[in-house]
Formats: sequence, structure tokens, C-alpha cells
Amino acid sequence: MKSRLVWEDAGERTFVVVLDAGDEAISALTDFANRNHLSGAALSALGAFERVTVGWFDLRAKTYRPIEIDEHCEGLSLLGDIAVGDDGAACLHMHAVVRLRDGTRRGGHFLKGIVRPTLEVTVVETPAPLQRRRQTGSAMALVVS
Repeated sequence: MKSRLVWEDAGERTFVVVLDAGDEAISALTDFANRNHLSGAALSALGAFERVTVGWFDLRAKTYRPIEIDEHCEGLSLLGDIAVGDDGAACLHMHAVVRLRDGTRRGGHFLKGIVRPTLEVTVVETPAPLQRRRQTGSAMALVVS
């Protein structure tokens, strides 16, 4: 993974982060956010994966149901945010739409993705911190501030 600070003004920063083949996207971006003390940011990304897991939230079961995509796919849209979780560490929330080789698309909550060959991420820090709290009676953690 490589990163570069491309803009900074009055404490707000914009980074470009490039993940390499074999990197797991969520863990790499979480590590990046923690190392750079990001308490709030918006993410957008594009690239490709050797495999991906997306999911949809089952309200009755109060859990994400995984959708495994075990083939090379292209990330058409990956959007999300970084907030501070209940434990004080960076907490990522991303959604993704990926295209498979036959042109079909799959999407949902981005749970895991092994990059191949690259993933380019723009991280724009928010002017104020964002806090993500686990909701009572639910497995969901939502931004509250």
C-alpha cells in the first residue's frame, strides 16, 4: 500500500491511497485511518479484486448475510466513510458494486475484498469527527454525529 497527502488546509486533509495486489481492502484502509488519526472521512474507490464478499443486512436476524464472489471482478463503485467506533478506533463502512466477467453486477455492504491488481482510494477528511455507535437491539453501528 502506498499513500500520499495531496491537499491540506486548516486541518482538513485529502489522501490518495493505492492498495496493491493481495492487500485486503478493509484491514488496509482501517490501518491507514488509524495511523493517520482520521476521526471522520469520506471514501471513494475504484479498482479490481481477485475475490470479494459483500452482504445485505437481514433485519430479522440482525446480521449481515454474506454474498461470496470468488472470481476476478472490477469495482465499479465503492463508497463509504470512516468514523470513530465505540472502541475509539477507526471504523469503516463501505458499499460496493462490482462487475463480473459476464457483465453482471453484484453489490451490497462491502465486507472483504482481496485486491488484484490495484485499488485506488480517495480519502477526504471531514471538518468534524464522526462517531459510529452500535444501536441498541441491533448489530448495526450507525454514525451519530
